[in-house]
Amino acid sequence: MKDPASLDRIVEAVLYEGYILYPYRASSKKNLQRFTFGRVYPADYSQAQRGAEPCTMQTECLVRTASAKPSVEIRVRFLQPMWREVWVRQPGSGDFALVPQFFCGNKLYQTWQESVERDITLPRLRLDQPNPPGEPTVFHFPASEALEPINNHARLHRRRETLDGEIALAVEPVNETVSRVQVRITNCTPVPTAALDNQDAILLRTFASTHTILRAEGAEFISLLEPSPEFADAAAQCRNVGTWPVLVGDAAAKECDTLLSSPIILYDYPQTAPESPGTLFDGAEIDEILTLRIMTMTDDEKREARHLDEHARRMLERTEGLTDENLLRLHGVMRQVSPQDMVPPEDHIWGSNTRLDGVNVHDTWITTGDHVRIRPKRRADAMDLFLDGKTAVVEAVEQDAEGAVHLALVLEDDPGKDLGMMRQPGHRFFYTSDEVEPVNGGR
Repeated sequence: MKDPASLDRIVEAVLYEGYILYPYRASSKKNLQRFTFGRVYPADYSQAQRGAEPCTMQTECLVRTASAKPSVEIRVRFLQPMWREVWVRQPGSGDFALVPQFFCGNKLYQTWQESVERDITLPRLRLDQPNPPGEPTVFHFPASEALEPINNHARLHRRRETLDGEIALAVEPVNETVSRVQVRITNCTPVPTAALDNQDAILLRTFASTHTILRAEGAEFISLLEPSPEFADAAAQCRNVGTWPVLVGDAAAKECDTLLSSPIILYDYPQTAPESPGTLFDGAEIDEILTLRIMTMTDDEKREARHLDEHARRMLERTEGLTDENLLRLHGVMRQVSPQDMVPPEDHIWGSNTRLDGVNVHDTWITTGDHVRIRPKRRADAMDLFLDGKTAVVEAVEQDAEGAVHLALVLEDDPGKDLGMMRQPGHRFFYTSDEVEPVNGGR
């Protein structure tokens, strides 16, 4: 793979997808359920749930020998949840009690689930030698806890539980040059019987955002999404559990030496958007919309997010530091076009509208740049109810093929107002001349 940095960006996006969601506050209901992707639960808990919750994750893929001494390097990565608790001394008794948050000076301390990144690299797997089933690779991360005083009346308590797991490898020949490789991850962490009904206790013993990275030398992986006809049957027989492997690298160069097996379904050769300034942890949202939402958060909301943890702080500072150019890039990719191509998209759809100098509204001449108040009459949808009474700037006055006059309006309080004045989609609204009222004589 020529560009390892591109793999790192994709892996980081997968690792922290859903880590924290807008509005990025511990008090938000959206953030009460954490680490929702790629969970591999302890076997004790899985058995207690009669297999409803998985204790294993399995990747199977096809790899083809391309030269002498072919081999595959395998890495497993996941997040280990860790509690950060705020304890405050109670008046009278002097005992410490767990609290959601505590203010000290201008800093806010909050009870929260942090995480520790875990990375296990296995010995390189040789494909030119017999690979009988061997002992799985066993890993162990010990429990730990630490106290950090805030002041004489409060302290932070960080704790994480023991994690035990194993990774088993298997290789099965498909033909003389192609093998099926299996990577099976199992969570062997013991769970006390009394903790089997405690979801917080279970989460602390769970592998979260679990994924596998495979890199081949002297060999190449075969796409399971688009295998060549000769390998279609072998690809269909690969059994992947809780994860799906895709090729990663340069699609134009057809790089096939790296595979990412992720709990989030991806296509071959996924890419992070070059326009995005950084992860927002919330792939269900569009960067532009989510960025504008973050910018409208109150000072108190931003303070809560800023003091949540380092991931939230960096995300907020990056968003607040975006330039106008950064924001414009989020709205879409701008490319050089010829003058004949510079026709608004809606004109291609609805036919050519005629631009007018202005229109008479309630005995007031309204033209481009004037201000009006929206008063919808012809429809009754939710958007009209929301826009009723809003003040807008006239971006254009147009007459359609049937002679009706429409005003293209950009909301005065739209954070993306500049984009609307550039005729970008999503920031203009169209109303007829009898659905607006002049404001201050139009100006």
